[in-house]
Amino acid sequence: MAEAVTQPTSEASKITVERVQTGVRIEKRMLKVLKALAEYLDISLGDLLEGIVLHAFESKPVFSEDTLQRIETLKQVYNMDYDASASHQFTERTSHQN
Repeated sequence: MAEAVTQPTSEASKITVERVQTGVRIEKRMLKVLKALAEYLDISLGDLLEGIVLHAFESKPVFSEDTLQRIETLKQVYNMDYDASASHQFTERTSHQN
């Protein structure tokens, strides 16, 4: 996903997988950024997430510098005003908060 351009693959190099539907809860603004990024890259949200995870599991860079700049723009558009330091710091909004 370094450049997030789909490389042509031969039938021999494809890996057959079984995908499942999941009900993962995720922070709202982060989801908006991910959906917009997937749309920008012309891939599904699931493909984007799979690529991010596969790269992270191998400690490999996920995105090119151009894509990282696009992500910063999308974060501003969707008011995603936190970074990796917020990991495991989120608390749920209570019903009386706006």
